[in-house]
Amino acid sequence: MWLKLIVLGLLGHHHVKAASPDQVHLAFVSSDTSQMGVIWNTYVDARQSVKYGTDQGNLNMNSADQQTPWVYNGTTRYSHRAILNGLEPETTYYYQIEDRKFSFKTMPKNPSSYKVCIFGDLGYWHGNSTESIIRKGLNGEYDWILHLGDISYDLHTNNGQNGDDFLNQLEPIISRVPYMVIAGNHEDDGANFTNYQKRFLVPDNGFQDNQFYSFDLGPVHWVGVSTENYGFYYAYGQEPVFTQYNWLKNDLDKANKNRANVPWIFSFQHRPFYCSNVNSDECQSFENRLVRTGWLDMPGLEPLFLQYGMDMGFWGHEHSYERFYPVADRKYWNGSDAYHNPKAPVYVLTGSAGCHSPDAEFTDQPWPWSAARNNDYGYSIVTVNPTSMHLVQISIDENENTVDDFIITKDAGHVNSEELRRQNPGLKFPPLQCHPKDYRCSAKYLKIVNSEL
Repeated sequence: MWLKLIVLGLLGHHHVKAASPDQVHLAFVSSDTSQMGVIWNTYVDARQSVKYGTDQGNLNMNSADQQTPWVYNGTTRYSHRAILNGLEPETTYYYQIEDRKFSFKTMPKNPSSYKVCIFGDLGYWHGNSTESIIRKGLNGEYDWILHLGDISYDLHTNNGQNGDDFLNQLEPIISRVPYMVIAGNHEDDGANFTNYQKRFLVPDNGFQDNQFYSFDLGPVHWVGVSTENYGFYYAYGQEPVFTQYNWLKNDLDKANKNRANVPWIFSFQHRPFYCSNVNSDECQSFENRLVRTGWLDMPGLEPLFLQYGMDMGFWGHEHSYERFYPVADRKYWNGSDAYHNPKAPVYVLTGSAGCHSPDAEFTDQPWPWSAARNNDYGYSIVTVNPTSMHLVQISIDENENTVDDFIITKDAGHVNSEELRRQNPGLKFPPLQCHPKDYRCSAKYLKIVNSEL
C-alpha cells in the first residue's frame, strides 16, 4: 500500500512538472506593435491560455493557445503559441500562464529609434555572453534580441534536453523582450530542422516555414533568410532554395518601394558571404560562393541584396567579430566617408557569443575590405533611427568594454545601387588563384593574400 502511494505521488509530481509551462518567450509576429507572440512548452497534453492586462491584480484579457505535439527521438513535447492582441504602445503588460507570471513593456506604435542585441553561435555550455546578455536586458539596455543561428549547441542534443535547458536559461530575459532567431547549420537535427521549427514563433511568411521571414519595426525592414536551405540542399532538396528566393525577391521589391516610410533594409542570416578567418575553408570555399552567388540552377542571395539596395546585413557562423567596409560582388569602398551614404551593403559578422568550440583565428594582416576584427567573446548592440545606425561590440574578455564602435549615416532618400557603383567604382578583391571547389584552394589563397599584404 505504501509503495503504491509513493508511486502515485511520484507520478502526480511528474505530471504537475510536465504540465507546467517552461521555456516561455516572446516574439514579434507581425509589423503591428499592438501584437505580441508568446510561445512555451509542456511535456503533456495541456490546453492552456495566456491571461494578460495592465493591472497585475486584474488580468482582464485572455488568449487561448494553439498546441502542437511533436516528437523527437522518442520524446514528446507540446509547443504552445498564443497571440496577445490590442496592446497599447509604451505600456507595461503583465501576463500569466497557469501559475507562472511575467511582464513586458510594449514599444512605441511606430518607434523612431530602438536598440537590439545581436549575436550568433551562443551555446548552453560555455555560453560566455549569456549572463551579460541577460543582465543588460533586464537593465533595459536594449529592446529585443536577434540570435543569428547555432542556438544552444545544439537544440536537439540529448534528445532535445539541451535546447530545453538553453531556453529555460534565457527565459528571465526572453520572457520580457522579443527573441527573434534564424536557423544555423547546428539547427539541422537530421529531421529537417524539427527542433528549430517547433520551438520558435516568427511572422508568418505564407509557407508554414519559419526559416525565412520579415517584419517592419520603425525605420527598419528586417528580413531573415536561411543559408541552411543552401547548406543542406543535398539532404532536403533544392525546392526550399527556390521557394525562399521567390519570396525574398517579392519581399525586397515591396520594401524597396516603401523606403519613404521605412528607409532601411537590414538582413540577417547565419553563414557569411565574406570573412577573413583562417580556422576553416569557409571564407573562400564553395560553401560561401553557393550562398552568395548560387550553383547549378540555384540562385544566390547577394545579387538580390544588390538589386534592391540592402543597407546592412548581420551574420554568424564564424566565432569572431568582423566589420566590413561596403562590399558588392567582391569589390569594396574603404574611403574616409565609406559609411556615409554607403555605395554598397555594409556587413557585420557577430558570431562570438560563446560556445564549446574555440574562437576563430584571422589572417596575419587585415584584408583591405575588413574594417575591424576581434575574436573576444561578445555581442553587438545596435541602435537605429531613420538616418543612422550605431553599433557597439561588447567584449566579455574585456569586462564588457567596447571593442568596436561605428556609425552608418545616410541622407533621406539614399539607396545604394548599381548605377551609384558605376559612378563610383570600388576596389577589386584579389583574384582567386585556384578552383573554389578544390579543398586545397583556401590554404593556397590565404598564402597569396597574406603575401600581397
